[in-house]
Amino acid sequence: MNGPTNEAPATAAAAARPANRLAREKSPYLLQHAHNPVDWFPWGPEAFARARAEQKPIFLSIGYSTCHWCHVMERESFEDAAVGRYLNEHFVSIKLDREERPDVDKIYMTFVQSATGGGGWPLNVFLTPDLQPFYGGTYFPPESRYGRPSFRQLLERIVELWGTRRADLVESARDTTERLRGMASHDPDNAFPAGERELHGAGQTFLTEYDPAHGGFGGAPKFPRPSVPLFLLRHGSRFQDPQAFQAAVHTADAMAAGGMNDQLGGGFARYSVDERWLVPHFEKMLYDQAQLVTLYLDVFQLRGGEPHAAAARETLRYVLRDMTHPEGGFFSAEDADSEGKEGKFYCWTLAEFKALLTPEELAAAVRHFGVGAQGNFHDHSDPDPLPGQNVLSIADPKLSDSEQAWVASARSKLLTARARRVRPHRDDKVLTSWNGMMLGAFARAGVILGQPEFTAAARRNLAFLRQRMWEPATGTLHSRWRDGHRDDVQLLDAYANLLAGVTDLYEATLDPDVLQFAVDLAESMMLRFHDAKAGGFWQTAEGAPDLLMRSKDDYDGAEPSGNSVAALALLRLAAICDRKDWREAAEKTLRLFAQRLHQTPHAVPHLLLALDFVLQEPRRVVLAGDPASDGTATLLQAVHSVFQPHRVVLGHQGPVDPFARTLLVGKEHTQAFCCTGTACQPPTRDREAVRQFLTGAP
Repeated sequence: MNGPTNEAPATAAAAARPANRLAREKSPYLLQHAHNPVDWFPWGPEAFARARAEQKPIFLSIGYSTCHWCHVMERESFEDAAVGRYLNEHFVSIKLDREERPDVDKIYMTFVQSATGGGGWPLNVFLTPDLQPFYGGTYFPPESRYGRPSFRQLLERIVELWGTRRADLVESARDTTERLRGMASHDPDNAFPAGERELHGAGQTFLTEYDPAHGGFGGAPKFPRPSVPLFLLRHGSRFQDPQAFQAAVHTADAMAAGGMNDQLGGGFARYSVDERWLVPHFEKMLYDQAQLVTLYLDVFQLRGGEPHAAAARETLRYVLRDMTHPEGGFFSAEDADSEGKEGKFYCWTLAEFKALLTPEELAAAVRHFGVGAQGNFHDHSDPDPLPGQNVLSIADPKLSDSEQAWVASARSKLLTARARRVRPHRDDKVLTSWNGMMLGAFARAGVILGQPEFTAAARRNLAFLRQRMWEPATGTLHSRWRDGHRDDVQLLDAYANLLAGVTDLYEATLDPDVLQFAVDLAESMMLRFHDAKAGGFWQTAEGAPDLLMRSKDDYDGAEPSGNSVAALALLRLAAICDRKDWREAAEKTLRLFAQRLHQTPHAVPHLLLALDFVLQEPRRVVLAGDPASDGTATLLQAVHSVFQPHRVVLGHQGPVDPFARTLLVGKEHTQAFCCTGTACQPPTRDREAVRQFLTGAP
């Protein structure tokens, strides 16, 4: 990775302080707080025992290492010596990385959202020594503003109530915990969703939220949330609805042209602060890159066109260049800030353009990227913002041939100059769940775009995860690895997302060893997380001692829920391997969340993908022949060139459908058997015949 890097946003003065116990942790977020004057504990039994022994309330502060407002609150409050002394005297203070423990974060985020109507990070919650919440919020300023008390005022009020009305707080916390447990329960006797009614209603719901002027859904701030346009592509296909296609494609085009897309180095920021996708919140998350690549590949399959392929390609190149461990794992995120300023690494002044570019390059690049003397980005969170900052976007896409050459030359110079800047902090932990998403995106891109280097990256990533995260003897999949160490946390998200990604890699390569690993993963996921009685999947394995309760996450937000991913992955794998038990588990999951699918489809767009898949017999393309042969590669490219969400592709080796293993294998050439249900067409080696099978009427 070029250029110096801010390895932690903490100030030099803070780093000079003595280290607290967080210095022993591996989480980059916890390490950022290792020199605070706060006597932080990591989440765990030592902190819980201290709170019980001293009968102090717990102050739980949750965030992640690339969270801008987490950095702001650290500078304002957690680096303040007086605040540190007050916390140390009256509270047991715990820091938690939400990316390492989404199960813990989910519980207390649900509490804050239900109590205040909003949520986000930093998430600051006050608990009894029994981990039951009684008050919480997000960012608290050092002085009273934004309609919020100062952080010190809040602490003093909590201490006063703990001293004078502790019994009331404890009773309130017990009641709150019971309500949270009730909110986490679902009716296992739901009727199975009626099917197309839910799909059609969901599509209409999303289309009413669609912004026809700028793309996306709703107003500012705008999040990518790729599951929504991914579903609309399927809705458009199922119901022959051109409005659904238009909304999805327009959204993809608008995001790619906006400042949320790094126009020089590739990769997407987390969200846009405005409704036009122009000014981003600059942090880059691995899960966004993976999901957006998936969206652009689907749009490319449907519509073709270099811009959609380029959006996927440049995002993957960014991940390979800046977000990949030498052994193949993918890092988690990059910060919004560098040198204490949000967006400083990415933004440009007109004067900087003039100093770097020739007059011809300058004229073309200024118009193309929308650069002006006043700038288009003002950091309202900074008391001393940098002046004249421009976020680059495609303000004018219409370029002559000569102007295209000038812009290409300008882009090269700008990227070279930017590489000398101080890069944002990079969170270099490897999360299995996010790696599973990214693995699948690389695998699909390799075969769809015909770029074997992307397939190779997917294979290297899987090899890394199998070596570092997987214990084959016990079927255990670890959640986080960093600096040679892995955690012991068991999370559904890790199993489900890796299962989905490995299934993508199998369908891109037909490697029977990859399929066998997918089967092993599925078996282990079912054993550890599946609720055979009520349906659905628990977010955590049974017996986790540090959780207030177990829950079944069903909200598809910035990341799809483990239940949604597990249901769709199991349906696909069941069709490949003819496993009725996996299909039944997926159907029972859909039944458990039937009410959500019917009443609040905007909360479960990824689960809608699973419902869409289960309601239609998938078309199966069985390629009988050597998976490594050119003939197989040619036919695989034909299969993946078509947008057909209701299909699976499989070989004749490994734990595939027993019927596939009986098909005649060509001695010299791979043959394609195109099947629906138990009926197969005569074998063919014709790419176009395969495409027509996938695009024609069932």
